[in-house]
Amino acid sequence: MDVETQQRCHELLLRLAGRLPDEHLWRFRDWNAAGSVQALARMLPLTLLRERVGITAAESRMLSAAFGATGVDAGRLTAIPWVDEIDDLGYTFTPESPDRATLGDPVAVVLTAVLHGRPDVISAGMCWRAPRSGRTESQRIVLVTASGRHAELTGELQRVLRALGGRAPSVEVVAPGADLTAYHRAAADAAEPLLVGATPVAS
Repeated sequence: MDVETQQRCHELLLRLAGRLPDEHLWRFRDWNAAGSVQALARMLPLTLLRERVGITAAESRMLSAAFGATGVDAGRLTAIPWVDEIDDLGYTFTPESPDRATLGDPVAVVLTAVLHGRPDVISAGMCWRAPRSGRTESQRIVLVTASGRHAELTGELQRVLRALGGRAPSVEVVAPGADLTAYHRAAADAAEPLLVGATPVAS
């Protein structure tokens, strides 16, 4: 996979955060980090259809630009329903987990150590996402602003979180000055910095 295609896939997967179930999204991001564009082109459109996740016209163009040259059935790409805008996703974001005692967070300590001193990492933060329905436990969200290597850094941090027991990690790596989705803006507003002295992820 060339760097441009990988970045297109990364940006598309960013836009699907909070809409596509975490158990699918983290795996697609892992494939993207590994350069597995054929696997992504085959499975992402099918998963969007199966999960009934609509996409905007702009996202449809991103999908075609990322996968159009892979030989994937064009009909599969155009079969995904369009939506005019993304509805409110029904989540709340908090700096601390609403369903865990705050007795220190060893995962945050490890993430801080992994990210410390990296010249490409501009800022990093963490928050917790919970559905307003309250029917499932909260999910850790890691937000990083980095100057490059977005897909690879996402894959690396996901592997760290998986090694620490996270089943379906949520890692959002964005470029400085990126036009964040409403989901990412809300998460950034709630995030606490992971790196001492770092600026928060811009919302």
